[in-house]
Amino acid sequence: MKLIYKCLSVLITIIFLGTFELYATHIRAGEIIVERISTQSLTFRITIIGYTDTGSTVQFGGGRLQFGDGIEVDIDTENDFNTKEDLGDMIALNIFVIEHTYQAPGEYVLRFQEFNRNAGILNMANSVETPFYVETKILIDPFLGLNNSPQLLIPPIDRAATGATFFHNPGAFDPDGDSLSYRIVIPKQDIDREVGAYTFPNDARHYVGLDFERANEAQTGRPTYTLNSLNGDLIWDAPGQAGEYNIAFVVEEWRKIGDTWFQMGYVTRDMQIIVEETDNERPELIIPKDTCVVAGTLLEEIIQGQDPDGHNIILESFGGVYELTSSPASFSPDPPIVQSSPGLLNFTWQTNCFHVRQRPYEIQFKVKDDPPPLNRPSLVRFETWNVTVIGPPPEGLAAAVQPGRAIQLNWDAYNCSNASVMQIYRRVDEFNYEPGPCETGIPANSGYELIGTVDITEASFLDDNNGDGLDPGANYCYRLVAVFPQPGGGESIVSEEVCAEIAADAPVITNVDITNTGTNDGTIWVRWTSPLDADPVNFPPPYRYEVARANDFEGNNGLTVVTSTTDTTFTDTGLNTRDEVFNYRIYLYDANDVLVDSSATASTVRLELEPFLGGIELNWSAEVPWSNNVQDFAYHYIYRNRVNNGNPDQLVLIDSVNVLNTGFNYLDEGQNNNVPLEEELEYCYFVTTQGSYGNDRIIEPLLNKSQIICAQPNDTIPPCTPVNLTLASCEEILQDLPCNVNFYSNTISWMMSNASECDLDIRSYNVYFAETLDSEFQLLANVTDTFYVHQDLQFIGGCYRVAAVDRSNNESEISEPVCQTLDAGCLVYELPNVFTPNSDGDNDTFKAFDTQGKCPRFVESVIFTVYNRYGKKLYTNENIGENDIFINWPGTTQDGKVLGTGVYYYEAEVRFRTFDPKVATRKMNGWIHLIK
Repeated sequence: MKLIYKCLSVLITIIFLGTFELYATHIRAGEIIVERISTQSLTFRITIIGYTDTGSTVQFGGGRLQFGDGIEVDIDTENDFNTKEDLGDMIALNIFVIEHTYQAPGEYVLRFQEFNRNAGILNMANSVETPFYVETKILIDPFLGLNNSPQLLIPPIDRAATGATFFHNPGAFDPDGDSLSYRIVIPKQDIDREVGAYTFPNDARHYVGLDFERANEAQTGRPTYTLNSLNGDLIWDAPGQAGEYNIAFVVEEWRKIGDTWFQMGYVTRDMQIIVEETDNERPELIIPKDTCVVAGTLLEEIIQGQDPDGHNIILESFGGVYELTSSPASFSPDPPIVQSSPGLLNFTWQTNCFHVRQRPYEIQFKVKDDPPPLNRPSLVRFETWNVTVIGPPPEGLAAAVQPGRAIQLNWDAYNCSNASVMQIYRRVDEFNYEPGPCETGIPANSGYELIGTVDITEASFLDDNNGDGLDPGANYCYRLVAVFPQPGGGESIVSEEVCAEIAADAPVITNVDITNTGTNDGTIWVRWTSPLDADPVNFPPPYRYEVARANDFEGNNGLTVVTSTTDTTFTDTGLNTRDEVFNYRIYLYDANDVLVDSSATASTVRLELEPFLGGIELNWSAEVPWSNNVQDFAYHYIYRNRVNNGNPDQLVLIDSVNVLNTGFNYLDEGQNNNVPLEEELEYCYFVTTQGSYGNDRIIEPLLNKSQIICAQPNDTIPPCTPVNLTLASCEEILQDLPCNVNFYSNTISWMMSNASECDLDIRSYNVYFAETLDSEFQLLANVTDTFYVHQDLQFIGGCYRVAAVDRSNNESEISEPVCQTLDAGCLVYELPNVFTPNSDGDNDTFKAFDTQGKCPRFVESVIFTVYNRYGKKLYTNENIGENDIFINWPGTTQDGKVLGTGVYYYEAEVRFRTFDPKVATRKMNGWIHLIK
């Protein structure tokens, strides 16, 4: 409770609604604060803070507090209050504290309502008969971690002067380190019910007799009333009519998990501003510039306040840094004292590792003047100083090459034991980089890839490329970043870089260069080096190479050997380089025709275009074993047509891009020759990349071109919609499949409209899928063919739709759906009439047929019952799941008694997985001849 006495504001949010019969004038302001006090149970301490008018004989009490879980309490007696303090100037502070345990996680809105507000509030109707109402929300979610509401450290009663800008900051801090945001709301009198006839304080009705058009402090415009959503600075520039005004705002807390922000709750503050007439001038504050320090730094600063009228001043400071459990900050003099102007406040904070977090600490400084009675009221000014504490860099990183094309990393134990994990980053080739002030983590566009994460207690990592081995000939460079746990988060300065080179004991692929773009006549030039570090004794030269090609950026899809050669270059022809991406690898054979090893895989460069109004954005990518983010060769080159007036089809160099600064993208707006792009024209491009292995023995830069691709600026016209969608029938799919197959595929095909202009513009197709027509269709794949095979299905039912995509990424309207419904013809389940349970290993149980043409498929469950000829039930069994639907009745009663030879009767209810409810259930009746 130290905040109650230190700054007269401890905030724990609880709010409840109700109606009461106590009509009097007393409540000025308040809020609710919520604090979790147990890690084992869902027990919270709830604090209601209320400021009252001591001119009223009514005491704070008689309100109702609702916990948000259906439980509520009445606050009826003075004994319920933990603190009651007369602050003078007809203001009293009242604090009510109660504990409450929730029974389950959830979202709870705490509400407090009490009659009545104090009389005479200018910006609402009949305030003396208007209830006071506030609410706070708290989210309890074990997956998001412990949660407390924000605490508001600066009291919600403040004074202002007519004609002078009013400043307020709630001094909010979140004990969990969550991010805070602020927004203005209208004060309420009940759930979802605003107070009557409310006006904001800068409304013209509060400036009667004044020039409203010049009523701000500078007398240059209308008065304003704003709240900074990021730091909580509330500014009213400037008050008009003297009197009491009530305002309200919400402080929301947000927690980032991964890339998603979750609202953890909020606190509503209903506060009062007392405006008085004065010729007093507002005091001034001089604070340090926002700063960033490494954990362990001693932060010492002097804050100065002064008053232009020469009045005495009082300097104070608020913020979460003073409430930290580990090495809190301090200021002096504390408690604040009246000082002559100018006055000083000394700030001291010994930071440590437990202070590291992603968000800056917001430290509020307040200066208040202390004028003589004739110059009252006192005026204040707030300033916020942002201090960010970051983790120190990991130290002692070393790298050593290991057998099997691996690199062992070791480093010193990290200085901050409260960090959660150490991230390991890798790139090919060195990257000289010195972090700037407050720069943490890996810099953007630097080419580093996160390859591993270990617990902060570990100090080693083996990089073997997930068991595949690192690429031959590459110089691998590493850096470390320590990451701190949520919700505060934060990370360290990056470590220094270390590098290690993998031996080039296999071919080193250096070029996958598109030399011609076409749909069936495209060509790609592939180049590699001989194995520079191969063992000539075990693997004698001369060497032979096989060049293998596969589809996509990486992987083995469509992998095929396209040539065998003793050269170190090859031109691959007859390809669809316009629409497809290919990757290559080189197999090495020695003089004895023994396969020695293979190179890494490297893909073509793929360029994509995104048309905009007046421009076209280029984005390109490739999966290669070298680095295309090289400091010595940082520029990639952009080529385009429609530049040379004498030969408009020629693609010429128009610009270069420093990919270390901008990444692999470029926006063409005609800036190369100051000629804007024309909307009705098509523009074609290709990009040349530069790369390196960081190996002095391998030639650099490695130059590789993308395909040529064209687009039209501001092309918003979509292509035509695909038509004639067809699916192979379920009978066709199942007819040749054995009974033990549990994975299936659907093949969908389509055609384009007969309109030729559609075909000319189409680049690919989006295939969408939904389980039923009533379900939402989701994007399944993007393909360049007019068919798609949906593979690895446990169930072939479902619906498909297709849309065409043109070269400018415009998508057509989606096609009509086609569905695989699994009708009765595909739902096979047959039972025999005879079985011989004589333990000879042949036909010993009664079970469903499982032979070709009679395979039971898509069966969800079978309820099977056996009767004797008199109708007496002998046996019942329910099998669920496709592995258990064969029945396998051994010819016994329910309790295991062996039945004799004879004829028995059965009922079976078979339930199939299908979207057609008319055939989803099949009832079967028949007889069974049991023979021994």
